[in-house]
Amino acid sequence: MQFVSTRGQAGSVSFSEAVSQGLAPDGGLYLPSEFPDITPFLFEWENMSYSELCFSYFRLFATDINENTLREIVEDSYSQFSHNEIAPIVSLDENLKVLELFHGPTLAFKDFALQLLGNLYEEQIKKSGRDLTILGATSGDTGAAAIAGLLGKKGVTVFILFPDGKVSPLQERQMTCSASDNVFPLAIEGTFDDAQRAVKEIFSDLEFKKKVGLSAVNSINLARILAQSVYYLFAWLKLEKEDRLNTTFVVPTGNFGNVFAGWLLTKMKLPIKGFQVATNQNDVLHRLFKYGQYSLSEVTQSLAPSMDIQIASNFERLLYFILDGDTQKLTQIMAIFAKEGKYRFDNFQVDGFSSSSVSDDEIPEIIRNVQDNYDYLVDPHTACAFKDLKNSEKYLILATAHAAKFPDVYETASLPQPKSAILEELKEKKSVKFSICCDAVAIRSFIEDKIS
Repeated sequence: MQFVSTRGQAGSVSFSEAVSQGLAPDGGLYLPSEFPDITPFLFEWENMSYSELCFSYFRLFATDINENTLREIVEDSYSQFSHNEIAPIVSLDENLKVLELFHGPTLAFKDFALQLLGNLYEEQIKKSGRDLTILGATSGDTGAAAIAGLLGKKGVTVFILFPDGKVSPLQERQMTCSASDNVFPLAIEGTFDDAQRAVKEIFSDLEFKKKVGLSAVNSINLARILAQSVYYLFAWLKLEKEDRLNTTFVVPTGNFGNVFAGWLLTKMKLPIKGFQVATNQNDVLHRLFKYGQYSLSEVTQSLAPSMDIQIASNFERLLYFILDGDTQKLTQIMAIFAKEGKYRFDNFQVDGFSSSSVSDDEIPEIIRNVQDNYDYLVDPHTACAFKDLKNSEKYLILATAHAAKFPDVYETASLPQPKSAILEELKEKKSVKFSICCDAVAIRSFIEDKIS
């Protein structure tokens, strides 16, 4: 299978090339050139374990990787998850279920993709003999999961930008306490959007990209999107058959990657009823679906910091489908947005999507209500998914992180602080981070210095 850029000015590439490049040379994001119809496989996939399903799904896309090698990569990627189902479903009541995505090494849904991506990188280095420089920006969980997925990988040097003081203290410790010589957590002044902007500028320097073997761990990397699609497929197959066509997936998201990964399955004819995009007070996506305007506003620090984002990178992938693959129009829209910080769509409507937004004042109250009503504790991001649900409808909420990663909010909710043994151990470890100006020139210079 081949993969093409959303902007249409780069040649098609293999799966491994798309993974290695991350961002296409023309600044676009990779997508499959065609989508398989997965419905003939559903009966066969129905009773598979998570790893078996992931392998069977990826086999449709990673056609340039030996099947035995791919199977080993997948099995190893999910060997460190603490729950035997990997992504268990918890029923809160007859119409409301939760898909728990926090049983990986860093207690966040990002582990599903980044454990796999780390192993894919390792295989690429083994085959090519060329080292890789991994660069990413994070609003919290991506950085920790990327570092966990790449620790101990030979030939890999990791640089993760994060907004200093704007991730939770435990998220920061997950990034800065690895004690690894090949990991460089870079603390910047500014927001996640500033970090992501610098990353994209660096990736647009094709000479530098080639020189250092640059690749991306953010959800601009197609492998991450495909890996996240698997837990939607796994969950859909675990639902009762009478519920599969009637259940809406409710997805906390800031960068649009998490929910896009699920929606992508509908392009493969999986009959998912719909997706509710759940945002915090940085509600660029809610405003997009409600008013048809994609527009920047100031990022405000919130109790759900991983969603403190205004530029949703993966919206470009959705836009590609909205425009029926018109890459020229897409490039024009993205250029206008880059210049003006906004773009208004006429009659913007995408079937299957709804949205909601939750303020900081509401998050502790929702956490408390969920605990009281269901005896179930949610983290502040997952809490955002409990708003605007209809009693008569069936929902599956994606629980994106373990509650213990964000302990401070629970005092406000009049609840004891949740704890995790994994996170408690971090409190005793030495933290190392590098303060750096959020400037592409400065970051490039830092990278060259460290890899030399």
